[in-house]
Amino acid sequence: MLGSWYETFVFSWYVMIPLCICSIISLAIILERVISLRMSVVIKPQLARAIHELHYGGKTTLIEQLSVDEDTALSRLVRACLMYTSWPKDENAEAVQAYARREIVRLERGLVFLEVVTGLGPLLGLMGTILGLIRIFGSAGSAGDLNAQGAQIAAGIAEAMYCTVAGLFVAIPALIAHALFARHIEALTIDLETLCSELLGKLYTQAETSETA
Repeated sequence: MLGSWYETFVFSWYVMIPLCICSIISLAIILERVISLRMSVVIKPQLARAIHELHYGGKTTLIEQLSVDEDTALSRLVRACLMYTSWPKDENAEAVQAYARREIVRLERGLVFLEVVTGLGPLLGLMGTILGLIRIFGSAGSAGDLNAQGAQIAAGIAEAMYCTVAGLFVAIPALIAHALFARHIEALTIDLETLCSELLGKLYTQAETSETA
């Protein structure tokens, strides 16, 4: 089995080397995203708890202190909310949405490459298989013995098919990781949006109450 893989690597190096590079980069991205997309890294529990415990129209001293001390997606969005408190609520919300879009881009960093590998891996494997079959059948007439010729063709086809298997080995983990990360980022985005909406509602309650009075 190992010998067949080695022979395939030597036989179709022009396909196997790009597949190996894609596999290494995909693994690095997956490990980095697993660490960076942890809930405690994106949304610090202390800051989220402070937002929940903030009274409507209350002082934001603790929230300001926690958001300054932390460098997370939630803390950056909270700083944006507090930065434009002198603006009307609708304009502040639009400014925070602009910051939120930038945070989503940060959360989705590297997922584009995983998506590319998902489609590129099987195509590279198929290309290696087709080119291998062309080479095999192109040189089939050089062998004089029909039995030897059939054995060479069978062995060559088996080696060529390993390219397709290698492409699937690279694409399947990238596909699974991309789907899981996309779903996790969607959940994080909803949590961030909920917390920012709650904070904005509590910040502007006092001002709206004063205007109504």
